[in-house]
Amino acid sequence: MHGETVEYTIGAQSFTGYIAYDDKVTGNRPGILVIHEWWGHNGFVREQADRLAAEGYTAFALDLFGTGQQADNPTDAAELMNTAMNTPGAIEERFRAAMEWLQQHETVDASRIAAQGYCFGGAVALNMARLGLDLKGVVSFHGALGSDIKVLPGAIKAQIQVYTGGADAWIPPDDVAGFVREMQEANAKFELTSYPDTLHGFTNPAATERGKKFAVPLAYNELAATDAWNGAMAFYRKLFGT
Repeated sequence: MHGETVEYTIGAQSFTGYIAYDDKVTGNRPGILVIHEWWGHNGFVREQADRLAAEGYTAFALDLFGTGQQADNPTDAAELMNTAMNTPGAIEERFRAAMEWLQQHETVDASRIAAQGYCFGGAVALNMARLGLDLKGVVSFHGALGSDIKVLPGAIKAQIQVYTGGADAWIPPDDVAGFVREMQEANAKFELTSYPDTLHGFTNPAATERGKKFAVPLAYNELAATDAWNGAMAFYRKLFGT
């Protein structure tokens, strides 16, 4: 299994990503972009890339904040996220740059690209689908479901999978209902799974400790995390014929 840190630039700014793939697999394979939480590009997102590589994909854990931009508390994480989101066009530009980098990788079939994200990253993945990027699939794990993007019917090319916590205080039932209505009106192909009594951040084993430390409603849920991962892998196998 090959894992490598990648330094790349967008304009004058440096970014640090991570590419993972099984170098024993022959031929080009689907590529999956992995989008980090609001904590920034860290060990967790790299672990997810390694897991995808073990499934036979080339995974690129991209960086949306810039080299060295990580947070260890919610205040700094929110500042990093809001700075990126409030910079006009920055998120889309950075995502597109990472997507093009992955498409050009020697192991990747450029026509078969998906994206999966966690929390902030899940919201980004969904927004890239809303913008009509040429993605085969998008998976969001506990990502925000609302958006200011106005989607025209037929504009979404990607098939969509959403995994959310039924007790997620940051993604309330009205947001879930609004997302379902939005996707139906957009004629998008999507599935949404909601896990009862499950809080935000349920895929990340560090979530419970962070929730206690900072008095925020975060918690890891192993059963939900395992089910969501298995669901996403089944989705990719069907989507890509792998």
